[in-house]
Amino acid sequence: MDTLTPKQAEQLGMSKSGLYRATRDGRFERIARGIYRDRNAPTADWDWIEAATRRPEATICLTSALALYDLTDTIPHTLDIAIPRGSRIPTTEAAIEWHLFDRQTFDLGRTEIDITGSSLRIGIYSPERCIADAFRMRGAVGYELGRDALREWLRRGGKPAHLMEIASRIPRSKGPLLRTLEAIG
Repeated sequence: MDTLTPKQAEQLGMSKSGLYRATRDGRFERIARGIYRDRNAPTADWDWIEAATRRPEATICLTSALALYDLTDTIPHTLDIAIPRGSRIPTTEAAIEWHLFDRQTFDLGRTEIDITGSSLRIGIYSPERCIADAFRMRGAVGYELGRDALREWLRRGGKPAHLMEIASRIPRSKGPLLRTLEAIG
């Protein structure tokens, strides 16, 4: 196991103090409070690991996901993570911006990907879902994010019908998205 919490260490027969000693001796490195990683584990994104460890349903969204899909030139200054509304927002050391998404639409367009260099997985929204969310949250993320991502997505051959199908299921995104599609079209 490349990532370990004190609770997991106890389940494997290692005491918490044994884990802390192993960290002090250099066998493990501390990623964040309560999250440790084998010193010899492959390189991995510690922010992703912390998000996935703190909230198993963590899902990369908005600017972070659009940047991964190369649909925006914006470089995110934090990792945008969605969790279901009503969930407790964890305290993290990483630069993570937690977003609360409606439980009824939380799984819409969501898939899971492997965290490179780790045995963990993290959720990520599809490009279509991210564009619809950018239009829905345009007041918070900026009007340009959704518009620019939409233009690039269309340039790559995106299907507006599929995008509108997703947007119609997400409140406050269908109208602005439809108007922008008509203006671009």
